[in-house]
Amino acid sequence: MQGTQQKNKLVRWPYLLSGVISMLFAGIIYAWSILKAPLAEEFGWTPSQLALNFTLTMCFFCIGGIVSGILTKKTSPKAAVVISAILVFSGFTIASRMSGTGILTLYISYGVICGLGIGMAYNAIISATNAWFPDKKGTASGAMMMGFGASTLVLGNIAALLIKSESVGWRTTYLILGISIGLILLIVSFIVKYPSKDTKLPEAKNNKAAGNGAFTTRDYTTAQMIRRFSFWKFFMFSITLTAVGSTVISFARDLALSIGAADALATMLVGVLSIFNGLGRIFSGILFDKKGCRFTMTTANIITIAASAVILSAVVSNSIILGVAGLCLAGISYGSSPTISSAFTSLFYGSKNFSMNFSVVNTMLIPASFTATVAGSLVASTGSYVAPFILLIVFSVISLLLNISIRQP
Repeated sequence: MQGTQQKNKLVRWPYLLSGVISMLFAGIIYAWSILKAPLAEEFGWTPSQLALNFTLTMCFFCIGGIVSGILTKKTSPKAAVVISAILVFSGFTIASRMSGTGILTLYISYGVICGLGIGMAYNAIISATNAWFPDKKGTASGAMMMGFGASTLVLGNIAALLIKSESVGWRTTYLILGISIGLILLIVSFIVKYPSKDTKLPEAKNNKAAGNGAFTTRDYTTAQMIRRFSFWKFFMFSITLTAVGSTVISFARDLALSIGAADALATMLVGVLSIFNGLGRIFSGILFDKKGCRFTMTTANIITIAASAVILSAVVSNSIILGVAGLCLAGISYGSSPTISSAFTSLFYGSKNFSMNFSVVNTMLIPASFTATVAGSLVASTGSYVAPFILLIVFSVISLLLNISIRQP
């Protein structure tokens, strides 16, 4: 028995590696502050119009997760990932051919089709891969989330170079992204799977939840989960925590330019944000496994409050140094959110129905993403980033209060 378990511990790591690689490509949707730049220049679309596309992307990302959860339960994660590959390829291809006569094409191709496809891949791959790591929920989630967050640094910067190249341009860049991401997801679809029922894996240890001592995880159905007060408190906690990061990501480059950063530095800072986004994901995952749920969530809260306050100070004082520090903190803060969501859902509500439960928890991205649209409107109406970041500080404090109130399932 021990020998079989040890063998399975080794066999499971290639699944995590494929998960990290696929998330690295799927995370391109978070490079929106880079990908939108040529659209604003060529078509003259306003920041609020482009921010709405990011909101739509997050909405359909969540819907894609739910569709994937249902499809995976009825068929397999492979089916969901194959469909996602087709959707992402189609979305980027259509977007590469759009004109400035109607922004609706952007909303449908990138926001709806790509968002739906990435959401399906995200849910199917993370759910199946996490099932191989019942003893390392946070670490496995964090590793994949790190890949997802690092996409802006890797693919985002490559895309930025291609967009600026006279021989390539943004249209060909969009097409290249569609082909490469679609191909990677198609390859991963032949790898991703759940462990069989007779696979022996290390058992999960009792976990210290929210400071209330140890409890044994049981499997909740989605219907049972949404009837728990702990779910709704965590749901609201996640909305307020994620709102800060999603807003900063939405206009990171423009924010850097507004405080005096040169164009090259502003683009680089988007990559720096991505690095710390990735670090936040793996750091919070390891912290979750080592220190428990409450400690990790509270740490994320404190970092989020600090990020909002530092960026506000940077805007008021036009300080690039404070701006860089604030973006780094925002990256860590935002990176911790999806890892915490994944590990918390598995810890509190079990692994049996994780795919559907996780997709429901992830719908918090829909209201959270609207904050970016509201912030964009505030910037357009006031001509400053002060009001949006005052709002984000309030959100951060509310998130901390909700966190403190979360107890056992």
